[in-house]
Amino acid sequence: MSTVFDLHGKTILVTGAGRGIGRAVTLAASRSGATVGALELDPSLLHLLMSESGGERIVPLVADVADREAVMAAASKLARITGRLDAVINNAALIQYQPIEEVSEATLDRILAVGIKGAVWGVQALLAHMDPARGAVLINMSSPVAERGYARSSVYAMTKAAMSSLTRTMAAELGPRGIRTNALAPGSVPTPGAVAMTSTEEYRRRAATIPLRRLGREEDCTHSLLFLLSDEASFINGAILHVDGGIAAAG
Repeated sequence: MSTVFDLHGKTILVTGAGRGIGRAVTLAASRSGATVGALELDPSLLHLLMSESGGERIVPLVADVADREAVMAAASKLARITGRLDAVINNAALIQYQPIEEVSEATLDRILAVGIKGAVWGVQALLAHMDPARGAVLINMSSPVAERGYARSSVYAMTKAAMSSLTRTMAAELGPRGIRTNALAPGSVPTPGAVAMTSTEEYRRRAATIPLRRLGREEDCTHSLLFLLSDEASFINGAILHVDGGIAAAG
């Protein structure tokens, strides 16, 4: 991918960086000049990420995003290396498709802990290590499921609705401190994690319902994320950017 936006000198923390869109934006941001802290629970995924990237500008951080102390320690490690934290992408999430009557307490607790608590810890990490004179960027990963009803996705949809709400709230609360908060809401993107739970027939059905008549690609999301991270987006605050081929607009 060619570098479109210059991120040299910026330090970015990405949660859930080991796979899917998190992995893609970690690689893209590092190739655009940023130093990226790749926070991931699974060390083997970080090893693969570092192998592909050659380790340039990527700092591997093994941590459970639901654990506040672990997230804050990882952010501190990254800030010690680069001197500050300029942006956080709250990307980590868990997806579980099942009828509401089958949702266990353990499943509910874990999905909410990763998808909601983890985002709050990401905000706190940014506030602890940003340079007030430079401002900062916060990006939350939302989804069209935050606005539309999809069967069997109740708990996941709750977390994404929370991300949209958190984005608007943080835009108002943190804007006066020079922090821009926005959300990216990708549509159906066949990342490895999503493919493992979705049939080929289902993806064909989804593509047929999208106004652009195709599924999303990881690079569709990374280009948009790089823009929101960059200085070119300096007056965008509180936006929910739908990268979904028009599915949210079509209703």
